[in-house]
Amino acid sequence: MALVVYNTLTRRKEEFQPLDPPKVGMYVCGITPYDETHVGHGRAYVTFDVIRRYLEHLGYEVTYVQNITDIDDKIIKKSLESRVTSHELAQKYTDSYFEVMDKLNIKRATVYPKATEHIEGMVEWIAGLVKKGCAYQLEDGVYFEVDKFNDYGKLSGKKKEDQASGARVDVHAKKKNPLDFALWKQAKPGEPSWPSPWGDGRPGWHIECSVMSTKYLGEQFDIHGGGLDLEFPHHENELAQTEALTGKAPWVKYWVHNGFVNINKQKMSKSLGNFFGLKEVFARFDPMIVRLFFLSNHYRSPVNYSDRELSAAREAFGRIIEFIADLDFLHGRTSERAPEIELKDIEEELNSFRDRFRAAMDDDFNTAGALAAIFAAIKFCRKTLDGGEAGKECLEQMKRTIIDLCGIIGLNVAEGKPAGEAGAVEQLIKEREAARKSKDFRRADEIRRQLSAQGIELEDTPYGTKWRPRT
Repeated sequence: MALVVYNTLTRRKEEFQPLDPPKVGMYVCGITPYDETHVGHGRAYVTFDVIRRYLEHLGYEVTYVQNITDIDDKIIKKSLESRVTSHELAQKYTDSYFEVMDKLNIKRATVYPKATEHIEGMVEWIAGLVKKGCAYQLEDGVYFEVDKFNDYGKLSGKKKEDQASGARVDVHAKKKNPLDFALWKQAKPGEPSWPSPWGDGRPGWHIECSVMSTKYLGEQFDIHGGGLDLEFPHHENELAQTEALTGKAPWVKYWVHNGFVNINKQKMSKSLGNFFGLKEVFARFDPMIVRLFFLSNHYRSPVNYSDRELSAAREAFGRIIEFIADLDFLHGRTSERAPEIELKDIEEELNSFRDRFRAAMDDDFNTAGALAAIFAAIKFCRKTLDGGEAGKECLEQMKRTIIDLCGIIGLNVAEGKPAGEAGAVEQLIKEREAARKSKDFRRADEIRRQLSAQGIELEDTPYGTKWRPRT
């Protein structure tokens, strides 16, 4: 089965065929760094990290570009309130963003272009649109004229009259069409500004993505990603101004949008008081648990964030970690005699789970199906191990299969239990085993109680004593 991708532009799944294989150009709308990184950011960037990782797993050479909108109305407003420069504010929250993304095991982009570093290119683009008759100047800036682009609305699938009546657009009596959007904004007192043929000012929101994506990926590229909330007006406007200037269509071959995040079945919103920063979430849940939570839903579906859902993800992640720890435990205690379970007897089954994983991911990056394949593989392995003693090679292949599949979707499970914690616990377990052999059951029980107080559960097996953190 070939990889198929749902394309927002065509509203259907299409076989993935990049413009210049094996190279893939991928642009994802990045953050506006005026506040801490939140759950919605996490959902979006985990989504596109997985897409990037899977394409690389298939052998593609991905150039991944993610912009940083470091000048914006919200940044200016907060910087004035905080009495710091817009640059200082943006840098603070950009640094915080990278800290959070690293914890989520999100690979760094090939390049993170900043809006303020590409103003000159934006001015050139706007001048080109004015020259082509697709943009006009008013006293407060320069606007793109949507009526000069016949295909306006083809991404969102809405007619212009419907968009004008239902969209959130700037009210401006002198605009030729309510949907006309700002390319350049005249400077206001106290605001950062740059020179241009239309007076000092700064770029509008949409122009930056067109300029920076084409600079690093060319006038046509493969994937443009972002949250569903960006489909209109942001991505619609990007598409219009880019194809109007370059004359090349389609600008982007595949448009990919991730679904919304709901909080306890309500749309996430600061006004509703249900807005969660990822650092706040990480204080309660390991970042890999949060990543697994996002992956448990198809990226185009809405995801409901709640303590119940996160607790379920914690339990699921614990099952993976516990299984790997059990394999390590058995590996260290496997006898030298001929194993009852041979590697050749389960290799075919393990490969079938890899095939199930691949089939799910080939179906529009279905991470929920991919996780189902991983947990089915774990269930099969446990059932197999219950039937007899396995050789070291068999245990290693089981472990490699689970770690490999988790790694493809960015779940870091290879480390298992923290080394420092494991060493201390296992030393106490050795003391307990020695106490039991010498029939010092009082000391053995004392060690069990000590470990239990630390949140460690023990399980005595024919192979020795296993331990796990209490969930």
